[in-house]
Amino acid sequence: MEFLSAKDTFIPNYKCNDQTNTVAVIGGPQTKTCLNMAISLFNYKFPQITYGSAPLMSNDQAGIFVKWMFPDEIHQLKGVLHLLLHFGWTWVGMISLFEEDRERFVQKSLSMFSERGICFDFIECLPQMMYGSEAAEMVEKADKIYKVIMWSTVIAVIFNAEITSIVTLTMMLSVLDSDDIPKERKAKVWVMTAQMEFTSILMQRPLPIDFLHGAISFALRSKKLTGFQQFMQKKNPNLEKDDGFIRDFWKDAFECSFSSDITDENAERICTGEEKLETLPNSVFETTMGGHSYSIYNAVYAVAHALRDLYASKLKDSRKIDKKSWEYFLQSPWQTLPLSICNEKCPFGYSKVKIEGKLSCCYDCRQCPEGKIADQMDLDDCFPCQEDQHPNKGRDNCLPKTVTYLTFQEPLGMSLVMTAVSFSVVSAAVLGIFIKNQNTPIVKANNKNLTYVLLVALLLSFPCTLLFIGQPGLVKCLLRQTTFGITFSTALSCILGKTTIVVLAFMATKPGSKMRKWVGRRMANIIVLSVFMAQFTICVVWLAMSPPFPDSDMHSMVEEIVLECNEGSTAMFYTVLSFMGLLTTVTFTVAFFARNLPDSFNEAKFITFSMLVFCSVWVSFVPTYLSTKGKYVVAVEIFSILASAAGLLGCIFFPKCYIIILRPDLNKKEQLMKK
Repeated sequence: MEFLSAKDTFIPNYKCNDQTNTVAVIGGPQTKTCLNMAISLFNYKFPQITYGSAPLMSNDQAGIFVKWMFPDEIHQLKGVLHLLLHFGWTWVGMISLFEEDRERFVQKSLSMFSERGICFDFIECLPQMMYGSEAAEMVEKADKIYKVIMWSTVIAVIFNAEITSIVTLTMMLSVLDSDDIPKERKAKVWVMTAQMEFTSILMQRPLPIDFLHGAISFALRSKKLTGFQQFMQKKNPNLEKDDGFIRDFWKDAFECSFSSDITDENAERICTGEEKLETLPNSVFETTMGGHSYSIYNAVYAVAHALRDLYASKLKDSRKIDKKSWEYFLQSPWQTLPLSICNEKCPFGYSKVKIEGKLSCCYDCRQCPEGKIADQMDLDDCFPCQEDQHPNKGRDNCLPKTVTYLTFQEPLGMSLVMTAVSFSVVSAAVLGIFIKNQNTPIVKANNKNLTYVLLVALLLSFPCTLLFIGQPGLVKCLLRQTTFGITFSTALSCILGKTTIVVLAFMATKPGSKMRKWVGRRMANIIVLSVFMAQFTICVVWLAMSPPFPDSDMHSMVEEIVLECNEGSTAMFYTVLSFMGLLTTVTFTVAFFARNLPDSFNEAKFITFSMLVFCSVWVSFVPTYLSTKGKYVVAVEIFSILASAAGLLGCIFFPKCYIIILRPDLNKKEQLMKK
């Protein structure tokens, strides 16, 4: 009220004969006090320049004459956000000074943190000082807040308050300290905004300040001012007796009393006035130009420059005060960076899984599924490797896939080759035996021409499996399925021709039968030629429309790229197989009905059994083929070809070879007619 009264009086709105007009007011750091003063001073057109933090002002406060030298609250909170992101602190807490500060933060600033992945375990405000009967309520509230802070798993706690709030925080943390709380929970990193003042007052000095070890405080940028140190060294309360402020400061800083203030000289330490400010610790007084002091300096010069501009409007240049020239820095770096997160980061090979009902910063970790990796910590989701790569065992890196195919050198390939060659030799030997004994009754009785064609077809079926082994090439891909289809169709057509002739011959023996004209080589040749041409035509159309080609399968096997033959047209491939399936069914049916004919025509029994073996092999082939992956798909098909061809060779021709070689006495026309 002294601004509104005459000198040495206390009468508001009465200033007679007073030529010392106040042009501006330098306000203190406390926001509420400065705002209340600014509202009153606004009525008298007094501008106020304050070196405290600029709050978010309401609409009815927007027009008052007040200039804040500190960055506003939003700018400081943005700095805090960048600091948290820099250290990876996503699980934090916050303490504000007033309840309205907390509500304002929740309404206007919390979303800024949430958008960047920062979660708050608690947002509390300091208890307000109360006296008398309300003191117990204050202590109870302080104890509740203390337990919330200390029992929380957060490490980083934002302290967004004012210059003297550090005193309240220190008292709360020291007085309410409890042994029930684990020591590791008490280890907090305090992140403080720029308006914090760490010089301690007299009543605060006995209190421990261990909680500030490792704390981070934002600070305003300051400059080294010429003559400031000399100015501070010349300060002496004996020379400035009218300045009551310096005498009070001197007594508090040096913990002494002036002789004029005490009656008992032994009661306290006497202030001589010769004490040196530079001997005081920084926790009591900073002799350097800090951020707060520099703000006061700028506030004074802002008024001075405004007056200069007012009285000398022709001067164009004016010093600019940059209220945003602030930065954060580490006062003392840590040896180990503390972590302030809700839970441990997901390691390599794991991704985050949201926990229902909890904040986004709290999550579980789940190992990447097969085929995916996480090469960074705390990934939201795993991702697949490139087509030519596969995950390692830890699923945290991609390794190149190995190229594979069924080779001649590996044991499986060598065994299949030896089996195919062996059966080819056996087929050639059987063919040689039949040619050598072509005039014997057993060879003649079973249509030797069809027998030769059947043996040649089987002889070609075994080596055609070699086209399935080795690295797939264009020629191999074009020939292997078509060769297999044509040779097997020819073999089956010969068997069908044999059984058909047997049935027709038996039917022709009946008196007056019209089947006699169909009995003979002509019918067998028609069957074989028709089947051969049908399958050959299908294969030619397949090769003309969409021929097979070399390809690589990158998806069937996790760690391998399988070189294979792409069949081109899947429809044509299954048409070839379907034709063979139909031919097999017809042949087996005819042979089955001919199995009980007289023994003079006894080949139908062996054909029936051979077709039973043939069908069993290929029925088993279908599910095995569909469930097998990689190069073993080719091995399954090779095995089926060899097994079915060997079944035909063994069941049809081995009994005849036994008679020809070991029982020539049975290889006579009389013996056959006898049967």
